[in-house]
Amino acid sequence: MSKTAEPRRPDTGATAPDPSRWKALVFIALAQLMVVLDATIVNIALPSAQQDLGISDGNKQWVITAYALAFGGLLLFGGRIADLWGRKRTFVTGLIGFAAASAIGGAATGEGLLLGARALQGVFGALLAPAALSLLAVTFTDAKERAKAFGIFGAIAGGGGAVGLILGGFLTEYLDWRWTFFVNIPFAIVAALGAYFVIREPAGGRNRSALDIPGVVLSTLGLVSLVYGFTRAESNGWGDSTTIGLFVAAAVLLATFVAVESRVKAPLLPLRVVTNRNRAGVYLSLGLAIIGMFGLFLFLTYYLQVVEGYSPVKTGFAFMPMIVGMITGSTQIGARLMTRVAPRYLMGPGFLVASVGMLLLTQLEIGSSYAGLILPAELLLGLGMGTAFMPAMSLATHGIEPRDAGVASAMVNTSQQVGGAIGTALLNTIAASATTAYVASHAATATNAQLLELQALVAGFSSAIWWAVGILLVSATIAVTLINTGRPGASPVASGAEGAEDEIKMPVAMH
Repeated sequence: MSKTAEPRRPDTGATAPDPSRWKALVFIALAQLMVVLDATIVNIALPSAQQDLGISDGNKQWVITAYALAFGGLLLFGGRIADLWGRKRTFVTGLIGFAAASAIGGAATGEGLLLGARALQGVFGALLAPAALSLLAVTFTDAKERAKAFGIFGAIAGGGGAVGLILGGFLTEYLDWRWTFFVNIPFAIVAALGAYFVIREPAGGRNRSALDIPGVVLSTLGLVSLVYGFTRAESNGWGDSTTIGLFVAAAVLLATFVAVESRVKAPLLPLRVVTNRNRAGVYLSLGLAIIGMFGLFLFLTYYLQVVEGYSPVKTGFAFMPMIVGMITGSTQIGARLMTRVAPRYLMGPGFLVASVGMLLLTQLEIGSSYAGLILPAELLLGLGMGTAFMPAMSLATHGIEPRDAGVASAMVNTSQQVGGAIGTALLNTIAASATTAYVASHAATATNAQLLELQALVAGFSSAIWWAVGILLVSATIAVTLINTGRPGASPVASGAEGAEDEIKMPVAMH
């Protein structure tokens, strides 16, 4: 990638771009890949870890939930810390902490140590993820370069989960489940050293206001209650009294958080970040799209392994077309068109193409052709999501004041994390109900109990995937109707106040 000097802009007062910015992108992307990998890689290793450490069936979900609660609950706090401490310092701290937590998890000798390590991974992940995205936002300010950088970042953010399935399968099948933790350590060390020596954070972008402690407490408790509510609903049902109590608590805590943020002098989440019409559209449409995607990973993994008898490694490779589609959509479609068309004309059609891919998967049956059905569906899903993710990631931090870059980036991660929790719980519940109904209606005429069980399982997947299709259509509608900014101009963005360009291109923004 070229590092030729760009023409000076004496009339705009813009600072010269960092000559090491493309090297910096390598280490930022590596850190993002590690965080996204970790969301799925442990799923593959969980059965082996459960058996090795004697974790009960009732507690096995906490290997996933401990990470999700810490990560989802602390993201806004992590974004604010990045704005306060400096993004580079927060980024390196997050990497070192994540590596240490991964080492503890890989060396765990019992259930308690493993769960503690997963929670600690979530804490440092909540520092790392918003710092990575906000560093990208303030490093790449030229519209065309920003498109390329966010194309690469979007491909990793979208496809990293599927890569995790492949890597998790390899490590579990040929080495040991502990390597799904240890593999993070070299990633983190390389990214931390690279960041320390290469990344140069632009001066003057920190928000040195005092930390909003009430906001931290309310947002953390509110998000933890919300994520745990959906996680518990999956295992205990939507009518469970504790589940309902968690949702009520989340609503009260988050409503109080909004009220507090509108009154305090230095809020944790300045409401100008989310009341901007375009950013609100990104957070909402992206969160909904993630609901559908998490459902797909869950059901397709079970279909391939349980119904079709694929090994973990073969299952991972079966997701390759989706990874190829996401990389192509992000880098070849989204990045090339982002400076030529308005974001909604990439996001809306992108989610629509993904919904067509999802629609194909509603036709799954026992023995469905991989080449004839699953492969084209994955390609469409990957192309659509890659094309939509890329401008979404960029627009979420477009024109933001540098002092708010961390918390705006945290909101992107929060919408994805909450979307993932909702998707897993909601679609799994729908699938389970449809499976039960299928068994009840076909039990009298069934001659093979095992075949009936598999047919019911696939029928449940199909019902839930229909819901995912509808959710993606809603996501496309929101992207087209709510997001109304024009195509990015050639002038720098995210390099100063949320000023001239944002005012011209985003006329409805509320500051």
